[in-house]
Amino acid sequence: MQDGNVVVIGGGYAGVRLAKRLDTTARVTLVDRKEVFFHRIASLRAGVRPEWTVTPFIPYDRLLTRGRVVTGKAVRIDTDGREVQLATGERLPYDVLVIATGADYPEPARFSGTTAEEAAKSFGEHQRRVATAQHLLVVGGGPSGVELAAEIRLARPDARVTLAHAGPELLHSTGSARAGHKARAWLESHGVEVRLGSFMSPGNDFGTYRDARGTILGADASFWATGTTPNTLWLRLAGHGAWLNGTGHVKVDAMLQVEGHPDVFAVGDVNDVGELKVTPAALAQAEVAAHNIRSYLRSSGRHSKTPRSYRAVHRTPLIVPFGAADGVTMLPVPGGESAVLGGRTTTLAKAKTLMTPYMRRQLGYTAA
Repeated sequence: MQDGNVVVIGGGYAGVRLAKRLDTTARVTLVDRKEVFFHRIASLRAGVRPEWTVTPFIPYDRLLTRGRVVTGKAVRIDTDGREVQLATGERLPYDVLVIATGADYPEPARFSGTTAEEAAKSFGEHQRRVATAQHLLVVGGGPSGVELAAEIRLARPDARVTLAHAGPELLHSTGSARAGHKARAWLESHGVEVRLGSFMSPGNDFGTYRDARGTILGADASFWATGTTPNTLWLRLAGHGAWLNGTGHVKVDAMLQVEGHPDVFAVGDVNDVGELKVTPAALAQAEVAAHNIRSYLRSSGRHSKTPRSYRAVHRTPLIVPFGAADGVTMLPVPGGESAVLGGRTTTLAKAKTLMTPYMRRQLGYTAA
């Protein structure tokens, strides 16, 4: 028996996990503007290496057994009539609505367009820039910036590569000084120039960049890994700006429900839960939200469930590859700084495959 209509807007990591969990107990409709799942974890390598171009794209067609996936863009939410309107004019009735539209990442970790062909073309353009540039600049020394700088260096050992970071150490937002030192040592040993305390902005002339001290740096190509923006502009345009906080994240309570709307949930990078916005946290939120949605739909009767509060993930394992065969892994240790593991663990856990076999299995495909 299926209980109620659940519309999930956003087919990223959180949306896919939640839709799959509810597929057998509710009538699920997953809406995404992309025609395929975008495995963002593999996107930095895909933006550098041609043989990885299509790896991040996994079809949605095997995800749901009973539910359905709709390619489209949500433009309006009628909370009184409990309907979502798509740009095509189609209206989707809901008993529970889930906002899982994630966040927008800088290039190349972005799906451009709506089709796999359009996104692959964008990756091809990045690959050509990397292949032809003599000096490549990566701005941002967090996990994405470090990973991208390593990928570029390994793909272009003959080029000049600079990583500029505004903070005092690489990976400083993770709270692990040892991991930051390890990342810097690897990059510098491979010929990457690391500039710390260097806030960069575009210069006055094309292809130039200026730091906070006024120093000019020239580069043929630049990539910015300086943070993400929640994909919530559509909510503001749809008249639901009151759902958002000052940074544009959806405000949720401990049950991951939108304030004042118990039939609307928000999960993953899009909400205002105070934690690292990483994939393990998004998946953990999806699990709790799925349980609470079942609780909401079965609020009475012998099948009712007690809702659960979500506990923010402040310390989670974090893996930063340095290409396919090295990297650093941070494992939280109770009462102390994270344990830092090296290349072998990182390669087995993530670096070699970038978790692509795991995500393919999640969407009903074989690992290969």
